[in-house]
Amino acid sequence: MYPVLTCLPLVVLLASSWSQTSGQFEVCRSLRGSEAGPGSEIYPCQPPPANMKEVMQIRVDPPGITCGNPPERFCTLENPYLCSDECDASSPDLSHPPQLMGDRERGGLITYWQTVTWSRYPEPLLANITLSWNKSLEVVDDIVVTFEYGRPTSMVLEKSMDKGGTWQPYQFYADDCLEAFGMSPKRVSDLAPSNLTRVICTEEYSRWLGAKEEKVMVFEVRARFAVFAGPKLINMDALYTRMETMTGLKDFFSFTNLRLRLLCPALGGTFVQRNQLLKYFYAISNIDVPARCKCHLHASRCVLRDAALQCECEHNTRGQNCELCSQRVTTRSWRPGSYLPLPRGTANTCEAAETAANCECNGHSNRCSYIDFINTVTCVSCKHNTRGQSCQYCRLGYYRRASQGLEDECEDCDCDLEGSSSPHCSASGLCQCRGGATGRRCDSCLPGYTWRGGGVSCTVNVCDEERLACQNGGTCLDLQRCLCPDGFTGAFCETKVCLKKSGCLDNAGDPSSSLTSHLYLVTLSLVYPLC
Repeated sequence: MYPVLTCLPLVVLLASSWSQTSGQFEVCRSLRGSEAGPGSEIYPCQPPPANMKEVMQIRVDPPGITCGNPPERFCTLENPYLCSDECDASSPDLSHPPQLMGDRERGGLITYWQTVTWSRYPEPLLANITLSWNKSLEVVDDIVVTFEYGRPTSMVLEKSMDKGGTWQPYQFYADDCLEAFGMSPKRVSDLAPSNLTRVICTEEYSRWLGAKEEKVMVFEVRARFAVFAGPKLINMDALYTRMETMTGLKDFFSFTNLRLRLLCPALGGTFVQRNQLLKYFYAISNIDVPARCKCHLHASRCVLRDAALQCECEHNTRGQNCELCSQRVTTRSWRPGSYLPLPRGTANTCEAAETAANCECNGHSNRCSYIDFINTVTCVSCKHNTRGQSCQYCRLGYYRRASQGLEDECEDCDCDLEGSSSPHCSASGLCQCRGGATGRRCDSCLPGYTWRGGGVSCTVNVCDEERLACQNGGTCLDLQRCLCPDGFTGAFCETKVCLKKSGCLDNAGDPSSSLTSHLYLVTLSLVYPLC
């Protein structure tokens, strides 16, 4: 068993206030019964908060900034003329190494890290304190840094989200924000819900008040939560909703590293006194970082494993932060859990490969593949004549009937080779017909057309027994021409034939003529003289 991070005294109040309203996020699953038998109900979940100073790694820069090597004397702002204190790295009782910023104070004895004095003034006295966890964390309450012998005149709290690769400011601190950073001073209470993630400069924790009790520098997290959840953090549902819907809010409270950039030591409310430089230095006795392991709502426990923090991932996820689907799972793109919909949220479990494929691929594939560079999951080897990322479309030459769903197989278009102009049909199965052809498969003809075959398909009718009937006793031959009796001619046998020797033949037909017959006669008169 690996040690599990537990809540420490500083965050007990916060943990209790959150647990009153967020009990549904303490476990990842619970047993339930149903008609089908016992089963598990899956929930989004997160580890409890803890004081992360217990597992942080501390580094101070530049080299040699810690006092004691060589030993030196120092005095305090309250007693600048009594410089009898000494820092000596070789003596356990007189040394002030960096690890004393994260230790537990026992028996009322205060231990602290301390820098060299400002003996090289006017060269700036600069110090960086880097706190590392090599793990994504989410801050859950105020970060508190306790200074001994005066808070810095100016400093910056920075954070990194990529294990120290890049840094960005979290908050600026100065006794005069405009002079130190060119920023107007603000308090968290000045922020509105729309700009809660704004980086501000505050003068609240830097001015010299003359009281030794004024030791702490605070990064106010609780006050930011209270903008949504109320002063006593009772309406946590409102905060959870904002966490899911407000861009950048979750990231604002997330980090892997913190860094304190100490820019100017406490001056005691005056200018630098060159004859008393031994009273200027930095000293920190404690740093409290109440936070929880960031597991993307896929774990309720966080453990120390090989000196590194690790989420105990559930929901078929893996990774230090549960940021990936398990290797045995090939499914849709990984997603973090969600607080919404309230009150139980959504786990967004990575489904097992077979289950996920059947669901995501509409039953037409049992394999999915994750394409990392576009963050997309696609079905592999779609069957049943389907295609597409989820096998949701039909291959060219196939279609689904209107009454069928995505889980049904695609059918062959089966377009008639002579009546259609393409072997492919529309999504509804209609083939593209040539002129005169009709039907889903283009295998029949429109009225007035006759199927001929032989690569011709449908041809227009010249005559028939109804609308295009042959006249004067003519016979429609194969719907293509009228076979006229002697003495008559024309497309419909509508014209008498007059000869010079025998004259015009009598005919018992209808003496009336159509416009077509009249035109035919006019044309014929140009060739033969009429009677």
